[in-house]
This record gives sequence, structure tokens and C-alpha cells, in this order.
Amino acid sequence: MNMKNNGTADEELDLIIGRNAVTEALRSGREIDTVFVAKGDRSGSIGMILSKAGENGAVIKEVDRRKLDAMCGGSNHQGVAARAAAHTYADIEDMISAANEKGEAPFIVICDEIEDPHNLGAIIRTADACGAHGVVIPKRRGVSLTYAVGKASAGAVEYVPVARVPNIASALEKLKANGFWVYGADMDGTPWDKQDYSGAVALVIGSEGRGISRLVKEKCDFIVSLPMKGKINSLNASVAAGVLMYEVIKHR
Repeated sequence: MNMKNNGTADEELDLIIGRNAVTEALRSGREIDTVFVAKGDRSGSIGMILSKAGENGAVIKEVDRRKLDAMCGGSNHQGVAARAAAHTYADIEDMISAANEKGEAPFIVICDEIEDPHNLGAIIRTADACGAHGVVIPKRRGVSLTYAVGKASAGAVEYVPVARVPNIASALEKLKANGFWVYGADMDGTPWDKQDYSGAVALVIGSEGRGISRLVKEKCDFIVSLPMKGKINSLNASVAAGVLMYEVIKHR
């Protein structure tokens, strides 16, 4: 049984509800973002569902049964529901290949634990406008390609490849091995308009509340900062990303 929850924007979930429905979705090869399972429920076919979900790369989340009841709007979920991804995930290697085929220096935006679907959607939308070759998000500790992200992107998820990786710091190491320079947006760095962004660029945007994590910041070759002349000491993540993305393409 499929169900879309038409609640607030933050609650918009494209859910597949019930054991049979989730089993068939996994079997069909449909891109499943997250499987939600009631805490402590491993009866019947649940074990097989979780095993298949793991093989398919889906995130598995144990949730309180009452929360699962609420998510499913009272439908008979039988202890399990799944959220389909708004679009198929890509590979970073495909992004690099696409850039090379166009004869362009690769430009990839890295989202380090962005939690707001509207921010991620806006970043993907701006990445499309700027001609970035892809966006990378973490498999955990951040929003994924949910229905709300797809909606906020205004359809850009159809055109901008999004890769989901187990570890952002490790992904940056691989990019650096492939000739990328890594630029992190944070405080007390080089002014954004004084930095050279030529060559292969990985631009890291941190989470709304914490910014770039310590391990990820250590992987950055450069830290770039935007001027803050008002009373608030930080910009919305998607706004900062937009300013910096356009600065990157100005150097190309």
C-alpha cells in the first residue's frame, strides 16, 4: 500500500506501507531511501526485508511503534514502512566522468549533514543553475532525497546527480586523490572573493546548526568565509552555498 502524508512540508513522506508492499518494492529494484521498522519487531518476514534493504543500500531506522503509527496515518503497517527516494542515487565517479566528457573541470558540492530538506532542495536547484556536476550527501546524519527535497529543488533532482556516501571525510580523500581541491565554507577563512577556485573543485557546505564537522574540516585544503556585517553571525546554508557556487563558476 502506498501512501503520501499530506501534512506539513516537513512531514511530507512518500511511504510504502506494509510487509508485502515493502517486499515487492525492494524486489522490483525501486530505489528505497529508508526502511522504518518498529523497535523490537523481527517476526515473520521482517528479517528478510531488513536483509534485502541492507543489500540495496537503504538506511534502516528503528522507530517507536507509536511514531510508526503516526507516520502511516493509522494504516496497518505490520511493523514496517519504507520511503522511496525522489530519484535514483548516482556515483561520484559518474559525476567526474560527465565533467570530463564535457571538457570541464569537475565541480561537486558536498553537503556535510544538511538536515533541512528545503535547504538541500535549494542547493540542488542552484547547483543545476551553476552547472555543477553533482551533489554529495551522507548516508546518515543528514536529509536524503525525500519527497520534500525533490519538491524544494523545483525538479532539479532530475538533472543534478546526487551521490550518497557512508562517510564524507573518506569521500573527500578520494576526491583529493583524483586531483580535487577541497574548499570548506566556515568562519575565519579567506574572504570568499579572494580565493582562487580554478581546477577540480569540491565545495563543502556544513550543517545548519554546527557547520562543517571537525573531521571534514581537517580534509579541506582551503576555508572560505562570507562577510557578516549584521547582528546574526551565520547565513542560511542554502544561501551561503548559492553565493559560493556562483563565485566558483566566475573563475571558470
